[in-house]
Amino acid sequence: MGDYYKEGFLAQLIIYSAIWLGNEYFGLLICVIMGGVISSLLIFSLIVEKVQKSNVPSSFFKWMLVSALAPIIVGIGFSTIYQGNFDWLKG
Repeated sequence: MGDYYKEGFLAQLIIYSAIWLGNEYFGLLICVIMGGVISSLLIFSLIVEKVQKSNVPSSFFKWMLVSALAPIIVGIGFSTIYQGNFDWLKG
């Protein structure tokens, strides 16, 4: 696990954006679920780390933060671009 946080973040942005462009309903669903689950795991991991110190490297928490922010940013970005007018809401 090198220090390639920027590259990993960019790759995740591209993947989530490609999913969103392919199908906006599935893209929104994936962004909400992945953002929520990874954020929850990060918060839980940080709480456990504060309670009982472990040998988990700090890069784990950095990668979790990057992985939690990517779908949230893509979701907010595309929702702003579409102004909340999604095709699947009209049908």
